[in-house]
Amino acid sequence: MEDYTGRPLYSCRNCQNPIALRTDLLSKNFIGKSGPAYMFVHAMNIIVGQKVDRKLLTGLYTVADIYCSNCGETLGWKYVRAYEVRDKFKEGKFIIERAKIAKEY
Repeated sequence: MEDYTGRPLYSCRNCQNPIALRTDLLSKNFIGKSGPAYMFVHAMNIIVGQKVDRKLLTGLYTVADIYCSNCGETLGWKYVRAYEVRDKFKEGKFIIERAKIAKEY
């Protein structure tokens, strides 16, 4: 599946709902609950859950879990607030677990 500009998409593995554009991929060097995860600048067709403080591998953050808007599958989380200055670049970014998405061309 491609968006209207012909760019490849990442979609929900469960229902094939488009989740993110390949061009919005920032990093493949993150770890989620199920293993490898990717950081994206933007995500689409998602529902952002309630904000909670969560201790992650690199420190304490305020995060909100994100869900597929079509099937409700938990995809990862959004960084709402980073408490350490070195992690402020993560704020507003999305972590999507690799096991939860499929890359489509």
